[in-house]
Amino acid sequence: MTARGGILAAIRKGLGTPRQAPEAIATEASALLDAPDTTRPRLAAATLPDAFAAKVGALGSTIDRVGAMAEVPQAVRRYLESRGLPASVALQSAPELEALDWTGLSPHATLAPDEPAAVGLALWGIAESGSLVVHSGAHAPILLSFLPLHHIVMVRESTLLPYLEDYAARLAGSAVPRNAILITGPSGTTDIEGSYVCGAHGPSFLHIIFVTDTG
Repeated sequence: MTARGGILAAIRKGLGTPRQAPEAIATEASALLDAPDTTRPRLAAATLPDAFAAKVGALGSTIDRVGAMAEVPQAVRRYLESRGLPASVALQSAPELEALDWTGLSPHATLAPDEPAAVGLALWGIAESGSLVVHSGAHAPILLSFLPLHHIVMVRESTLLPYLEDYAARLAGSAVPRNAILITGPSGTTDIEGSYVCGAHGPSFLHIIFVTDTG
C-alpha cells in the first residue's frame, strides 16, 4: 500500500468510529483543567522575575533591572548610548511615564514611520514565555509597538503573571480591549526561503526595563 493509500485508509477507519456525546467531550475537557500543574511546564527559574528574565534573554531581547520608576529615564538613556542612538524617543502618553523626569532626553509624542526608538508600558509580563502584554487605548497607540526600530518597554515586577492562562483569567469579566498584543522577543520571520529576518513585521530590537519596586 502506498503512503497515500495508508492515509486515506486511516481516515475511512476514523470516520466509522462512533462519535462521543457532547456531554462526554465536555467532561473530558473539564478534567484537563482540574489539575493544571500536571500539564503546565515548569518555569525557567524558581522566582517569577528570574523566570521572566531567563526567557527574555533566550528570545534575543535585553533587560535592565531598576529599583524604582524614577530610574526608568536613566535606564532609557543607558540603552540609547549603548546603541549609539540619539537622545530622543517617542514616548507613550501614559501618565506613569509622562510624570518621570526626562531631563537630558527629548521625548516626543509624534511617532514617525521610521522612528529609531520608542518607550512604552506593558500591562503584564508572562514568566512562562517572557512575553509582554500591551492593550491599545487612548494613551496607548497601537503603532508604538510596531513602527520603532528599537522598542523599549517598561514592566513592573508586581504585574508579572506565571502563565498565559493567568492573563486570560484577568480578562474574564472585564472590558475586552480593541487590540491586545503579546510581544515575545524582537519581530522575526523565516517565511522567505527559510532564512531568519529580524524586524520583518515590527521592531528589530526589544529592550525591557524591569522595575522591581512592587509598590
